[in-house]
Amino acid sequence: MELKHNPQEPFDHDAYQKAKQQVADIRGFYIHFFVYLLVNLFFLVVNLRYSPHHIWFFWPAFGWGIGVLFHGLRVFSFSSSWGKSWEERKIREFMEKEKQQQQKQH
Repeated sequence: MELKHNPQEPFDHDAYQKAKQQVADIRGFYIHFFVYLLVNLFFLVVNLRYSPHHIWFFWPAFGWGIGVLFHGLRVFSFSSSWGKSWEERKIREFMEKEKQQQQKQH
């Protein structure tokens, strides 16, 4: 899907790609969360139907829930210091060092 834009306005392709990736990341999180809910609901039903005397469904829900939590924190930028912005800063840093080294050699 391509974004329709006014040809008289400048189009920032990099910003578009970044926004598109953010939307894909959010969509991925929602799918992950929905699957988490469905599977754990299934575990709850199985647990209560076949072994109601031993409640175990919360163990996989807890473990997987930690993963869902961290996935959400990453997607919604609560850990920005180690996210994509960190990667971009490091790339710029290495590129600048390389540029300075090349200038010293010439």
